[in-house]
Amino acid sequence: PRPGAEVEAVVGDVRDLDVVRAASEGADIVLHNVAQVPLAKDRDLFEAVNVGGTANVLLAARDAGVGKVVHTSSSAIFGIPDANPVTEDTPGKPLEAYGRAKLTAEAICADAAAAGLDVTIVRPRTILGHGRLGIMAILFEFVAEGAPLYVLGTGANRYQFVHATDLADACLRAAARSGPAVYNLGATRFGTMRETLQALADHAGTGSRVRSLPAAPARLAMRAMAGTGAAPFAPYHWLLYSESLWFDVTRARTELGWEPTRSNAEMVVESYEWFLAHRSELASAQGSHHQSPARLGLLRLLKRLP
Repeated sequence: PRPGAEVEAVVGDVRDLDVVRAASEGADIVLHNVAQVPLAKDRDLFEAVNVGGTANVLLAARDAGVGKVVHTSSSAIFGIPDANPVTEDTPGKPLEAYGRAKLTAEAICADAAAAGLDVTIVRPRTILGHGRLGIMAILFEFVAEGAPLYVLGTGANRYQFVHATDLADACLRAAARSGPAVYNLGATRFGTMRETLQALADHAGTGSRVRSLPAAPARLAMRAMAGTGAAPFAPYHWLLYSESLWFDVTRARTELGWEPTRSNAEMVVESYEWFLAHRSELASAQGSHHQSPARLGLLRLLKRLP
């Protein structure tokens, strides 16, 4: 919590049911945001935290008489969709272990709702905002140094982000609404991957240019580098970076009165500026995979290409 915030911080492991029970006592609403993300690249950890931890949260909430649970899921449950936009009723078909674990967690939530617990699921697209780094730190590092920015293929795939503040607003609105529901969340102003990266390059003015890499060989290279630890990629990245995936957010706008406030371009520019302002601190940053910068590894070589 921020200094001065009226929040009781309980540090614990969501895999420990006793800890979760203690944290749930006396709560009216539980916002469940705990998860291991794709960069963890650990199937067992995904199952233990994203599935087992969710089961613990729901059990503790039920036993404590919590009135509402809002569970944060992921767009990774959809893999590569057959068609866009993706709605709340589009069947999940994840392609990798992280997405499969998140889909299983959703099924547990649905079972809890069917048994009488008021559970709402929110599914954000890729989240940007102050302090959200992870794999994005590589992009920002390249831009800051005027290095090329790469898309796979033409970069014409439509890619949607959501700002962390907009996500938080949606979660609070969902928490205030009675009854189980599912909401897809993403920006309403977005374009292709190439357009988003070009907007960032134009803003930065460092000489970065957007370049295309042949998609199939690039995916093989990303997978090989990840397998040897030479680059911080997870299967989610090489499978989905060049694919279109975007949400229809009509339900959230209609039922919650939710409106996303930032476009893709505005989000990447804001996040880049935050990165620049905190760049000197980030080398020693400790935190979750999304709160600390991914290490470049062999990707440093790509910065030297003309």
